Amino acid sequence: MVNEESKHKSGFVSILGEPNVGKSTLMNALVGERMSIITRKPQTTRHRIVGILSGDDFQIVFSDTPGYVIDPAYKMHESMNRFVHQSYDDADVFLYVLDLTKPFQEDHPILEKLRGSQVPVVVVLNKKDLVEESTTQQLRDHLKTILPSATVCMISALHQTNTQELLEAIHQLLPLGPVYYPKDQLTDRPERFFVSEIIREQILELYHDEIPYSVEVAVESFKEDESRKGPLIRIRALIFVMRKSQKAIIIGKGGSAIKELGIRSRKEIETFLDSHTFLELHVKVKENWRDDERLLKHFGYKK
Repeated sequence: MVNEESKHKSGFVSILGEPNVGKSTLMNALVGERMSIITRKPQTTRHRIVGILSGDDFQIVFSDTPGYVIDPAYKMHESMNRFVHQSYDDADVFLYVLDLTKPFQEDHPILEKLRGSQVPVVVVLNKKDLVEESTTQQLRDHLKTILPSATVCMISALHQTNTQELLEAIHQLLPLGPVYYPKDQLTDRPERFFVSEIIREQILELYHDEIPYSVEVAVESFKEDESRKGPLIRIRALIFVMRKSQKAIIIGKGGSAIKELGIRSRKEIETFLDSHTFLELHVKVKENWRDDERLLKHFGYKK
């Protein structure tokens, strides 16, 4: 009798690339759940987020990493780059995501790292629906000279075009291995982490200019309760900004802006948690939090 465990494939797949090339959209499409926030603005992913896809005979542990910041301006950027570097160490497969609508950077630090790696690489050419086929073919041919052993897949993460073919390519490259997480587990992050990410996503969508990049969200309390309508989750979240003027913008005239933020965030949180939610938002000023070691540790950027 054949031992079924001996045929089980598993591995850690690191998703790498520049900011705003579709890494988070891709992981959400592959895992089938909303694991990472998605906006049109760059540098929306700040942490290394794990999404787990399991089948009867396989388990893929995806790591969605922040976009690599070539010239870090803050200690927060340095921590984001550190998450990328950490993903090099435990990967069984690399997914290097390129946006076909952007110029190809042959001297990018991630690409230089992958050139010298013995780990299998899948180059993911995203947004294939937005460019001419001749353009993609030229890039494919060029990539073969740079990463001759890499697998190249053309997809649209947003429309989930060819994502199944990409999964099959990843599956082929996985080593035989054990079950690292329970088969029904989707991530290694707690619910309150995703709540803070949902609120930050709504800030990115609602506010403009520098405001979203000066903001961090921390869930102060997350409690399950009962109401007349049934189970209720009570959430208190703090929105950290760097200046008093930013606090005034977040709150808005007569509290109108933060009220809209609360309404939008609560709807998304209720969908994510599948539960009625009471959301309480407060704004706190912390100057230069992006360079504050203690606060960065509190926000999860440092161990």
